Formats: sequence, C-alpha cells, structure tokens
Amino acid sequence: MTTEDPDDRALWSQAAGGSAHAFGMLFDRHAKAVYNHCFRLTASWAEAEDHLQATFLLAWRRRDDVRLERESALPWLLTVATNVVRNGQRSLSRRLKNLRRVGEERPVPDHADLVVERLDDQRRMKELLSAVAELPRNEREAIALCVWSGVSYADAAAVLGITEGSVRARVSKAKSKLQQHRELVHTGEDR
Repeated sequence: MTTEDPDDRALWSQAAGGSAHAFGMLFDRHAKAVYNHCFRLTASWAEAEDHLQATFLLAWRRRDDVRLERESALPWLLTVATNVVRNGQRSLSRRLKNLRRVGEERPVPDHADLVVERLDDQRRMKELLSAVAELPRNEREAIALCVWSGVSYADAAAVLGITEGSVRARVSKAKSKLQQHRELVHTGEDR
C-alpha cells in the first residue's frame, strides 16, 4: 500500500457505496492471504480457490451491512473464509454420505509435476490438520489466524471478541501441544 492508496476502511466505505473498483482493490490487497488461509484450513489448493471466490462473493453481497472495527478488512475476511470453509466441509460430508450409498468414485491419476507437488502439500497439511483437530476450537482459530495467516494478535483479538493476552495464550498453548509436529506448522508455502 502506497501513501496514495486508501486504507481498507475507506475502500470498504466506497465499496458499500457501490464502487466495484474499491472492492477490487480490497480483493487485490487481501486475496492471497485469504487463499492461503483457506488452504491451511482444507489442505487442498483447489478447495482453497473455491472458498476464496465464495468468501469475496459473500463479502460483496454483505458490503452494506459490515462495519470494520479495525483499519484492516483482513481479519473480517479471514473470519468469513473460516465460516465458508466450515459450511463447505459440512456440505462435503453430506455429499460423501450420499455417495457412499451409491458407490465409490475411482480417482483419476494425473502425473504432472505440479499435481505431485500439490498432493505432497495436501498430504502434509492433512497430517497437521489431524493434529490440529485435537486442539480445542479456540486454539485452532488462534493458530489459523495468527500463525498461519499472519494476523496480528490485536486484530485476532478484535475478531474473536477476546483480549490480546487471551489470543497470545491460546497460540502459546497450541504451539506447545503441536511441538512434535513443529515441521508441519508452516506447511503450505504461500502460492
């Protein structure tokens, strides 16, 4: 952001007034962080892309209703993304349950280098998500926001509705519990 670029609050206000250009600037500014956040919650680059689109579509639809509490729209966008992912996972669970009744689908192999790399990322991320799934929900949210997506403790506290000290404590507890998975905590380099 240059000194000439408006801050997120100003852009959000313009977007709420119908400015697609202002909303586009918000997208350009935060899409990569939201995309990577979604990957870290799903362990799938393809799902992350879908969830990124759904997050910004929902943000566009709700632009009139949302008032940013802090200067950055990113914490709110990451919270929306988290909810989009949860809804997607619930939908997937229902679809898989229905598919089991019909029969299993056979996977189609793809031998491209990029696919192999992404599958390896997904495998490692699934290992981490398995370990993270054992954490209490409040610690999972703190790790996802502060460690994986780089949101400040203050912004995370505002989004979660708790004190900054509580966020720090949750991150610390989660890191301690994930000590044996230390090499996986930073899995999924930003793309």
